Amino acid sequence: MSGASLTPNPRCLAAAAPAGVKLTHPGKAILAGDCVKQTVQGHGVKGLYRGLSSLLYGSIPKAAVRFGTFEFLSNQFRDDRGKLSNRQSLVCGLGAGVFEAVMVVCPMETVKVKFIHDQCSEKPKYRGFFHGVREIVREQGLRGTYQGLTATVLKQGSNQAIRFFVMTSLKNWYKGDDPAKELNPLITGLFGATAGAASVFGNTPLDVIKTRMQGLEAHKYKSTWDCAFKIMKYEGPLAFYKGTVPRLGRVCLDVAIVFIIYEEVVKVLNKVWKTD
Repeated sequence: MSGASLTPNPRCLAAAAPAGVKLTHPGKAILAGDCVKQTVQGHGVKGLYRGLSSLLYGSIPKAAVRFGTFEFLSNQFRDDRGKLSNRQSLVCGLGAGVFEAVMVVCPMETVKVKFIHDQCSEKPKYRGFFHGVREIVREQGLRGTYQGLTATVLKQGSNQAIRFFVMTSLKNWYKGDDPAKELNPLITGLFGATAGAASVFGNTPLDVIKTRMQGLEAHKYKSTWDCAFKIMKYEGPLAFYKGTVPRLGRVCLDVAIVFIIYEEVVKVLNKVWKTD
């Protein structure tokens, strides 16, 4: 097998750009700021929200499974004062990540990656979200939506283990000897962004492997370990950290917002149903 090329695919870059927007240098990598600028120019602010429905289809159940599982597991470990230790949060986060990987993330991510690769092909065949899902299942069966399951479980498990561990560690440090002390949403957001950054640096290599295993060229790899070996052999260790910078910005903001919402919802539930 020849080494994978690191040169951006002009057609793939064009597919990633908004329809009707002509790229100044289609054969070169697009900076995030330039992509935003061209998207707004071509489609207005609404253009930044294209594909929102597909994102919601997966994000809502993913968050529900993740935090529901974490709450269930953490309630089994909390002491009489309702405190969860840092080590226990690591275990609970790992369990939540594994469960969400199997139930939601793997099929959702497989479909998403196949869609992206399909749009980069010479003749795209998927006309929309539901049409694409139907075609994938028809051609490959339900198994077709579970490509890269091992890599996804490793990625999501480590992802949530890191995030919940960092978040709980920071919360325990902030609260000190007073478990009942409430967090200001701004503090929660700051802690969440820190947890997101830690997860990016901690498991981007697994994310790269997962994406390769779920793409249209997944047949090139015999297994998750074979994929990791070939990336290292033909592209070098830096290939495992492709996309780290743009992912860092997105994930930090994403995790900060999610944890703020999570903490505020828990506060409301504790007051309404006295769940403490």
